[in-house]
Amino acid sequence: MIKNKLAFVATSALVGSMLLASSAYAQSTGTTEVEEVVVVGASGPNSVGGAITAETAPKSKSSVTQEFIATQASGQTIIETLNLTPGLNFVNNDPYGSSGGNVRLRGFDGARVSLTFDGMPLNDTGNYAIYTNQQMDGELISGASVNMGTTDVDSPTASATGGTINYVTRKPATEMGGIFTGSVGSFNYGRVFGLLDTGEIGPWGTRAFVAASYQNYDKWKGSGELEKTQYNARIYQPLGDNGDFLSLAFHYNENRNAFYRNITLAQWLADPETENDRSCTLPTPVNGTAQNALTGSAIVRYDGSTGTGSCTSYYELRNNPSNTGNIRGQSKFTLTDNLVLTVDPSFQYVLANGGGFGTFSERDDRLDLGGAVGVDLNGDGDTLDTWALYTPNTTNTRRYGVTSSLIWDLDDNNRIRAAYTYDYGRHRQTGDYGFISMSGKPQNVFGGKDGYGRPVEAIDGANMRGRDRYSVAILSQLAVEYRGQFFDDTVLVSIGVRAPFFKRELNQYCYSQNASSNVLCTTMASNAPLANGNVTFGASATQYIPPYATTKEYEDILPNVGVSWNFADNQFVYASYAEGLSAPRTDNLYTPSRLASGAIALPGAEPETTKTFDLGYRYQSPMITGQAAIWTTKFENYIVSSFDDVLGIFLDRNVGSVDLWGVEAQVGFEPTENWSIYGFTSYTNSELQDDIPLSATTFLPTTGKQLVETPEWTAGFYVRWEATENLSLSFEGKHVGDRFSTDVNDEATPAYDLYKFGARYDLPFLGKDGSYIQVNVINLFDEEYLGNISSRNNAKTVDVLPGPGVTNRSGSAPSYSVGAPRTLQVTFRANF
Repeated sequence: MIKNKLAFVATSALVGSMLLASSAYAQSTGTTEVEEVVVVGASGPNSVGGAITAETAPKSKSSVTQEFIATQASGQTIIETLNLTPGLNFVNNDPYGSSGGNVRLRGFDGARVSLTFDGMPLNDTGNYAIYTNQQMDGELISGASVNMGTTDVDSPTASATGGTINYVTRKPATEMGGIFTGSVGSFNYGRVFGLLDTGEIGPWGTRAFVAASYQNYDKWKGSGELEKTQYNARIYQPLGDNGDFLSLAFHYNENRNAFYRNITLAQWLADPETENDRSCTLPTPVNGTAQNALTGSAIVRYDGSTGTGSCTSYYELRNNPSNTGNIRGQSKFTLTDNLVLTVDPSFQYVLANGGGFGTFSERDDRLDLGGAVGVDLNGDGDTLDTWALYTPNTTNTRRYGVTSSLIWDLDDNNRIRAAYTYDYGRHRQTGDYGFISMSGKPQNVFGGKDGYGRPVEAIDGANMRGRDRYSVAILSQLAVEYRGQFFDDTVLVSIGVRAPFFKRELNQYCYSQNASSNVLCTTMASNAPLANGNVTFGASATQYIPPYATTKEYEDILPNVGVSWNFADNQFVYASYAEGLSAPRTDNLYTPSRLASGAIALPGAEPETTKTFDLGYRYQSPMITGQAAIWTTKFENYIVSSFDDVLGIFLDRNVGSVDLWGVEAQVGFEPTENWSIYGFTSYTNSELQDDIPLSATTFLPTTGKQLVETPEWTAGFYVRWEATENLSLSFEGKHVGDRFSTDVNDEATPAYDLYKFGARYDLPFLGKDGSYIQVNVINLFDEEYLGNISSRNNAKTVDVLPGPGVTNRSGSAPSYSVGAPRTLQVTFRANF
């Protein structure tokens, strides 16, 4: 297979060298350097209101600039700002963006889309998730772009089958100054942001900035609040007059968020205006204790009090704390007149969980190690109590990476780049339980992990926990790219290939049930091993696979080819072909099976792969900037998690292929210097080619069905009017079509339309451009809609293949987040 791909790349190179060369706006320093030099110009403006940029890449791509970002609500996630991109649909979990959300790009979910920050990969090393609420403050982002369906040739990813999202940090200003922003809004919203630029200092023109922000607001429904603190800094050192530089940037973000609770479609249809969050508030504690309310039974706490009541979904325990940070280096060195080296190193730190709650007896085997004597957790002299405990699954990641390129200009029209990426992530996943305080809050939001909070200790001093594993994810990737310009710079060709080698080192420290993700984390001694190598504990007949370590490896050769032709004034056509790879996720692999031979086997799911073709047209004149494309993707080895009716557990399986195709169009129009008008539309067709296996003999009837959470039609617009010298008004809207919420397509969410309004009044009397008061209204017409979807196999009872009468499969209702109502925000900004 790899040999065939190498032959394909070689053939493409021969054909491409007879044709053309490439361009684009990019993520890593290496790609930026290549694309800034090899550019075919047009006579149109660089952008229209910052909402659409004149692209030159021979691939489908869309970018926004700070001009447009600044018109959005203060503190909003950059992913929401990109929501007018064709093919991209983002569903925000709340109006301000701090509760996260769901990304779909050409039918692919966020875990199959690469997100990069100054070229540094942000997808989780284990499950590839995108955490949209942890992104950099919008005031510091100079621009963001989306590659629809393709990656850059040096993209540092083992998961991008659906495309890439990239954003870039602003450079420190050359003159000393600063920014202060203060915002207030609906739901007790408050945010402050401050930035200080040093300007050029010292004999070498060194410049830097430091910035900080704080945001806090109430959930729009139910109890709880969302709090976010962020710090950023960057130092930038130019090196000579040829664009060489050194840069070092720092980012730290801390979120403390209460979750919103989902509801079913039936519940929402019964009461679309519901603000019931399905969580609860504690009954009045007895003598200051909340334990009784959490367990719903008469139990004893520190002070010996008892009580009644139940509250198993208390909002203080259904939380999402995260501490994330990174250090990003970027550099460019001109080694000779025609040789350039770029090096972008990085380090990332993550500590996060999704909260949790459970009730446990003081005689739980994990506490007394099966001794039937229990552990007296509260010192009341007995071991008869039931405890409510905080049970988070915490992930702690330390990640080291580097992306580098060596760029050789053969002459003014031809260049070759060799790139290397290394990404090493240490992924510690624990589930150390913690105690709950008298008020019902966890004593520490990270439970008993690593001394952050008081752990729940077993009789031998070991922490009581529900998960304990250590994984290492290593990506080592080589890439080569040729770029050329031909026929008086009217033709561009990009011919590239990347070769990712990806390895997962897996270490399970708990005992695993056969073919299951269920584990027993304990230090108690097991019974003697059985003949098959499994063990049991005490009188229980349940068999467990002892702790184990193993390695999984994946590799591929992925071509990335593009051609662009400026065939007439202001008019371009382009074509691209790219292949993508998504290796199985960590959680997919921790479900071991004991074979008859006694060996341990992990799930054998193969990496998902894509083959994507795009054919597009661009028009770029002084008044109009537009792009249209038709595309098709062959998605192979699609991995889904489905319930095995025989084993009674969820398993991840390759379920065959998905055929996708679509049409996308966007256009920006500036009829006068006071008006900026932008619009887009997108159609996405997806069709599963196979049925999902539920066991060796039964299948879920999914052939011909569409992918979940993927609207066929989206469309939107943005209009900005400079009404007077100081007053500007903006209006934008987006239509999202029906989205299926089950694999068999037996339930769907209704289509919806969301609109935003903005008004800005500049304050020139403050002495510096960029000072203003801005009003933003989100969901202007108070649309009632369902947002994020927790999908299922089927919502209603369905006949399982091979045919009716074989068996019936009961339905399981999907759940949904409820869209936020009309929200008002007012922002004051002062530049100094």
